[in-house]
Amino acid sequence: MTYVRVAALGELEEDTPKRVEIEGTPVSIVRTGGEVFAIHDICSHANVSLSEGEVEDCAIECWLHGSTFDLRTGKPSGLPATRPVPVYPVKIEGDGPDASVLVSITQES
Repeated sequence: MTYVRVAALGELEEDTPKRVEIEGTPVSIVRTGGEVFAIHDICSHANVSLSEGEVEDCAIECWLHGSTFDLRTGKPSGLPATRPVPVYPVKIEGDGPDASVLVSITQES
C-alpha cells in the first residue's frame, strides 16, 4: 500500500471536511472525535462533493439531497443514496499539530 501525505494534522479543523486530490481521485479528509477519516469525495447518488457537507456523529452529509455516509464504512444511512462510497486507510505519522496525515487510495478499507 502506498500512502500519500495530504495535510498536517493541525490543518484539519474538527468536523470540517477538507477536499484533496490524490492521483486524480477526489478525497474528503475529516477529523472528528479524535480520529481522522478519508472518504471518496463524490456522493454515490449525485455527482456532488461530500466535502461541502456537514459532519455529525461520524457521518458526512451530502449537501444536495441529505444522504449521510458513515465515515468508517462509506455506507449510506438513508435515501436517496443506496450505494456506499469508498473509504481509504489513514495513517498519522508524528505528534502534535505538525504530524503528517497520510492516505492510501491503492486499497479501499
